[in-house]
Amino acid sequence: MDEVECVVVGAGVVGLAIARKLAQQGREVIVVEQAEAIGTGTSSRNSEVIHAGIYYRAGSLMAQFCVAGRQALYAYCADHGIPHRKCGKLIVATTAAEADKLESIRAHAAANGVDDLRAIDGAEAQRMEPALSCVAALVSPSTGIVDSHAYMLALRGDAEAAGAAFAFHAPLLSARSEGEVLALEIGGEMPMTLGCRLLINAAGLGATAVARSIAAMPSELVPTPYLAKGNYFTCSARAPFSHLIYPVPEPGGLGVHLTLDLGGQAKFGPDVEWIDELDYVVDPARAARFYPAIRKYWPGLPDGALSPGYSGIRPKIVPPSVAVQDFVVQSPREHGVPGLINLFGIESPGLTAALAIADHVAALAG
Repeated sequence: MDEVECVVVGAGVVGLAIARKLAQQGREVIVVEQAEAIGTGTSSRNSEVIHAGIYYRAGSLMAQFCVAGRQALYAYCADHGIPHRKCGKLIVATTAAEADKLESIRAHAAANGVDDLRAIDGAEAQRMEPALSCVAALVSPSTGIVDSHAYMLALRGDAEAAGAAFAFHAPLLSARSEGEVLALEIGGEMPMTLGCRLLINAAGLGATAVARSIAAMPSELVPTPYLAKGNYFTCSARAPFSHLIYPVPEPGGLGVHLTLDLGGQAKFGPDVEWIDELDYVVDPARAARFYPAIRKYWPGLPDGALSPGYSGIRPKIVPPSVAVQDFVVQSPREHGVPGLINLFGIESPGLTAALAIADHVAALAG
């Protein structure tokens, strides 16, 4: 059986960041990915927003990794010439009741280390964005957007430059402990058995299935997966905004928000659609729910301007009845399998947080 020091399962943004970090530490790394290329799942089906870290539970891994990851990501993009823009975000209140919630949002953000939110009244918000309708807003200057594909290509390039190798069409079928080595059965066009001393399960939507395929992994420590589909609609009209526009959060979500790509094209979403199996088709009928939500803050949205765009699926590990989840990073201290680190529930802000997650995993690996 051939052996390698580290195997990373999953070539999404988090797996790529981890592979890069480990390889740059001088470790021998192979990334195995069941798909045909990097970032074909959740990593390439999101809003491409660089999140500030405003909403996550104080002290949570999401909050910690988002704030640290955002700072690292801006520096990484600047160093590597990755297209990005710190365009800022407005969190808008369209009623007096919503305006009353803005101070608690600002205070919560400050508890997470996001201390640059600024409260403005409706008049100032409309001076910034004349097409906007609101009574008050918070300005988040550290929110931005990034070309996620260029980011992942850079991570892969760094990993390969440091000696990491990639195997595509290579699903992990099973793993078992053989002393200090984990013996992996890898399928695909060229099935093989490969030994490693460190196995990182960064398989995203497939992370729970990968964990269940590992002998000696306690089943009670593998969370139940749930699939939360988010649908996006594109806008045929040129949206007259230079900032991202988010409504005040509502129970169960952040509301239908307006984000921009680097070309200035607007998209709206995501909504939340709980599904039982992977399905990326966007139902055009869902647009009917988007129009009234968007017109609360952009009354000028033309009729018929929304078209189905794309969808992404969040790897949830809590059921729909539970409003909040956190990232789960399990080391041998938690599950008892030597050399195994599992990452579960890496949904938004995973793109923003990837570099910080990689630092954390590398520290756990020792």
